[in-house]
Amino acid sequence: MGRILAIDYGRKRVGIAVTDPSQIIANSLTTVNAGEVLAFLEGYFSREKVDLVVVGYPKQMDNTDSESMRYIKPFVASFRKRFPDMPLEMHDERFTSVLAHKALLEGGAKKKQRRDKAVVDAISATIILQSYMELQRNLKYRG
Repeated sequence: MGRILAIDYGRKRVGIAVTDPSQIIANSLTTVNAGEVLAFLEGYFSREKVDLVVVGYPKQMDNTDSESMRYIKPFVASFRKRFPDMPLEMHDERFTSVLAHKALLEGGAKKKQRRDKAVVDAISATIILQSYMELQRNLKYRG
């Protein structure tokens, strides 16, 4: 069994999180510059077995695509072209940045850490991944 990798794609930075090989625990991996993410993923995929990539899907409260989909769609197209055999799913990422800030605050992070957008992006990717895994477990148990 391989890992699940989650991506919180932003115009400047991309937060990345992965599961353990048993797909039980979601962990923050890193933050990468947006222009370097495909090369980073290529290297990561060569070192680690990854079964699935989950990309955060930004939506508005009315369930329509958010403004940031205009740069996520080209990324997803480039990803699928470069890694045609890698399964990719989109997962709702509403409130992940808010939850990431809250997690930092509750975790006792200093003000400087809470302002570090790279840290927030990596935590957001972890929240996307954890949310995706919980949804899959719930769907599995429902039948």
